[in-house]
Amino acid sequence: MQATEPRIPASQLQRFIAAAMEGLGLPGADAAVVAELMTEAEVQGSDGHGAIRLAPYARRIKAGGINLHPNIHIVKEKAAMAVLDGDNGMGHLVMQRAAQIAIDKAKNAGIAWVGARLSNHAGPASLYARMPLAQDMIGMYYAVGNANHLPPWGGLDMLLSTNPIAVAVPAGQEAPIVLDMATTVAAYGKVKAKAQRGEQMPVGWMIDRQGNPLTDPRRSEEGFLMPIGGYKGYGLALIVGILAGTLNGAAMGSETIDFNKDDVSVTNTGQAIVAIDPDAFGDIDEFKARVDKLVREMRGSARMPGVDRIWLPGEQSHAKRIANERDGLALSSALLAQLDTVARDLGIARLQDT
Repeated sequence: MQATEPRIPASQLQRFIAAAMEGLGLPGADAAVVAELMTEAEVQGSDGHGAIRLAPYARRIKAGGINLHPNIHIVKEKAAMAVLDGDNGMGHLVMQRAAQIAIDKAKNAGIAWVGARLSNHAGPASLYARMPLAQDMIGMYYAVGNANHLPPWGGLDMLLSTNPIAVAVPAGQEAPIVLDMATTVAAYGKVKAKAQRGEQMPVGWMIDRQGNPLTDPRRSEEGFLMPIGGYKGYGLALIVGILAGTLNGAAMGSETIDFNKDDVSVTNTGQAIVAIDPDAFGDIDEFKARVDKLVREMRGSARMPGVDRIWLPGEQSHAKRIANERDGLALSSALLAQLDTVARDLGIARLQDT
């Protein structure tokens, strides 16, 4: 982003998103939850899943594609698991509820798996994997993406999505280890962010249907995302989709609705969250001290020529969070213009005037 772009305090963006969500018809408490999580996405640097999603959410809500008053409820459960019906509500609300159920169950069972169906897009995976950290628990998150951008290895039919995975591990004195990754080389939200900023994609993110590199994000419809690790990434995307989608009775494969093009149909998005209590395996302080030791071993290990630092998963996001909380959020002029349009359509104050 350009250095001349204005920086917006996170609290200001959160107020704006909450006002927009209320203007769209969400109850105040639900609007506040969605706004907090969307803002957190921006704060941690997940710009493909933060404020850039407000306009598409608004469009879908206006079209009737999201239930503004969902009855989010458990349809099946045992001591260490549950299946949650999101009743087509905002995915942020569904997955916050799922995370809390998993945490509560893990306190008693040591581990808990909560799957969700009839959910919606919920932002970056790490938002939910991080929630158990507050209780010194390990969090894991899986999801079926909300549009298929990946064919089976060697194929052309779009039957798989980015199907993300996130894992958050508490540490002691070090920052938590937080892995947040798509099963494709890049998440499609990053492609959208590149297109909005007028930037090119790196070679390797996408190819066209003849197998040639595709670097113009505005032409993304002409090709598809590449899986991480070749055929291994394809296999991983399939398995994650089964765990987050098929297992929960949610959409998978050809059943997946492209929420970029269809604002009306119920997406039946599938997600899952796992909470693991390390205290069930041994002393929690000893565990966190051992994680600290591993972090320092990795960071302090020998580096190849030209490598300034070895990073642990989540360290760069942690640094971005500190900087963004201190300095405010750098939002592109294109995004600010988009948010101004949302404000005008809803009759609320612009972000800059909030």
